[in-house]
Amino acid sequence: MRRLAIVILAATLLGAGGVVAQQKAGKDGVYEELNLFDEAFERVRQDAVDSVTDTKLIGAAISGMLSGLDPHSSVMDEAAFKAVQTPANDDQAGLGLVVTIDNGQLKVISPQDGSPAAQAGIKPGDLIFTIDKEPTYDLTLGEAEQKLRGPAASEVALILRRGNGGPIDLKIKREPFKLQTVTAHVEAGNIGYLRIAGFDGGTQAALAAAVQDLRQRTGSKLIGFILDLRNNPGGSFDAAVAVADAFIDKGDIVVVKGRKPASIKRISATPGDIAQGLPLVALINGGTAREAELAAGALQDNHRAVLLGTKSFGESSIESLIPLGSGGAIRLTTARFTTPNGREIQGKGLEPDLAVTALKLAKLERGEGRHEADLPGALKNPDQQGAATSKPPADSPPGATVTPGPGDAPSVATGDIGSASDEQLIQAIDVLRGLSLIGRRASG
Repeated sequence: MRRLAIVILAATLLGAGGVVAQQKAGKDGVYEELNLFDEAFERVRQDAVDSVTDTKLIGAAISGMLSGLDPHSSVMDEAAFKAVQTPANDDQAGLGLVVTIDNGQLKVISPQDGSPAAQAGIKPGDLIFTIDKEPTYDLTLGEAEQKLRGPAASEVALILRRGNGGPIDLKIKREPFKLQTVTAHVEAGNIGYLRIAGFDGGTQAALAAAVQDLRQRTGSKLIGFILDLRNNPGGSFDAAVAVADAFIDKGDIVVVKGRKPASIKRISATPGDIAQGLPLVALINGGTAREAELAAGALQDNHRAVLLGTKSFGESSIESLIPLGSGGAIRLTTARFTTPNGREIQGKGLEPDLAVTALKLAKLERGEGRHEADLPGALKNPDQQGAATSKPPADSPPGATVTPGPGDAPSVATGDIGSASDEQLIQAIDVLRGLSLIGRRASG
């Protein structure tokens, strides 16, 4: 049985991409390392204080192998894999939270617009310590997501922390909700405001309809558009490409890089600009992640929009769900994307052209922001040469600290986005008016 277990594990290791083979070239190196595993496996079977089945040991080995790669790779058992493949039923609901794992703790990337989590005031960067009094420390991402889901109308108790503040107790009712990825309204009489909260199969059509509606409501007198990507945790890759393509007439949108140099793929824009050349300002912050960063990076590199706000989250990994013979699956990071000009997003984020921090939030929660690069085992940015740690000047008094830059600013609450008190939106309106004036002067 022991030898069979080792054979099964070897097949899994090699089939998952030969992680061990990266340590030593050739099959001999692989089998030499597997012999080391064989030795440890046997010692655990014989000497562990509690008897452990071979199936459990191998499962733990695979789980450890994946969790050691990056914060997003993980293993799913058969039940979890089936749950992912099966459409959500009416009896199950969630909180609308997009989360990741940060140093063994559950961290909020962003709550989805209109979700129970957003209505409860949960913000990007919040750390969730317990779910229904059960600690979240060392949970896998899949396990945490399962615990957040439950019967519709059921209540879940969370204890979380925001920045350096004390514990926050929340009780939130799970409710089914449909994310409205695109909303729009007119700002200041002649500016089209487009809020994109996520990306799904209907986003492209909803965007086109929203732009048409804004034109009709203003009598085709729009001077430009504000594209709000704040607290947008991503979604469908193809939908994000389509959104960027809608505003870009020509040029590349994104570059996808796999493990092998030959696997590089460039995705280019198709002719046409839904905004008909009107200026764009795109709002981003620390809750702008993944596919939202794809869209923002494409607009920035093609000089189609001015990015305003604070640094984005910094995650550009693409995961694949790979079925296993056991009935389960592994979620494995198999590629990442860069901006059209080849700028790495992973672990670095996008810097806005104009850094504007929400002043009220900055005073209350300065220094809260964390990004993908902070996560243990995060995929490294190939062109990042290890930035030096910020230190206070030599003549600073003892205990002095560095004031975080705009990229480390806390994210605005989802419920405040687009409101009358939204300082970043007010700044975006002023910038857009300036761009419109420059454009009119340039055209004569």
